Amino acid sequence: MKRERAYVDARRNQIVEILRSNPLVRVDKLAEQLQVSVITIRRDLQYLEDNGLLTRFYGGARATEHISKEVDEVETCRAMIARYAASLVEDGDTIFINTSRNALDIIPYITKNNVTVITNNGKAISRERGENVSIILTGGELRYPKEAMVGDFAVRNLQNIFAKKAFIGCSGISAQAGVTTEIANEVNVNQLMIEHATQEVYVLADHTKIGLSSSFTSCSIDRVKHLITDEKAPADELELMKAQNVDVYQVKKAQ
Repeated sequence: MKRERAYVDARRNQIVEILRSNPLVRVDKLAEQLQVSVITIRRDLQYLEDNGLLTRFYGGARATEHISKEVDEVETCRAMIARYAASLVEDGDTIFINTSRNALDIIPYITKNNVTVITNNGKAISRERGENVSIILTGGELRYPKEAMVGDFAVRNLQNIFAKKAFIGCSGISAQAGVTTEIANEVNVNQLMIEHATQEVYVLADHTKIGLSSSFTSCSIDRVKHLITDEKAPADELELMKAQNVDVYQVKKAQ
């Protein structure tokens, strides 16, 4: 029962996350994207409406003003996280980036020379990047809407690749559950990127991801050495992670 409740909460959190990037959603598209029934989505939307997070209409829902304002805050935090993470990339680095938007946003901020990005995110090819940044896609089965490359083909290709650093985003990270994702097929790829980073692994998570636990675990908290988040992240959860030897860096807005 507890696991089922956690699964429902994670799905509803994912709907809220979708609303942050797309304030207007359709019931049928959500059902397809989250791989549940239309009836289940309608129940979720009713719950979220009761909690003031959206307004339902026939066939869909729109984000409330509260969510719309939060979008701007989250976008600012993500940009700061990406900019700081990119500053950790050095000349000649080969780096892993997974399908997370937090991780993908690093690419435009990389200024070093001769940097190779290995990623399973198909959206990377359309990201603005410096002329000294090369993109290598893992290949694999392309999954909508993240354009994630997953499956045996992606895993086999990664098995023989090692990078100096890995920048891993997530659906949630907590001291109890570790780094988690909503997509089961992404777990093996995330694990390989973490295991095949020869120097450092950085987990990128804005404040909306801190303390959350999604359905599938990419790695336990004891495998996390570096977490990059923002100043809005809940202090109590960060303290729990620090107690497990996680080095936490919080980006802050310039005063």
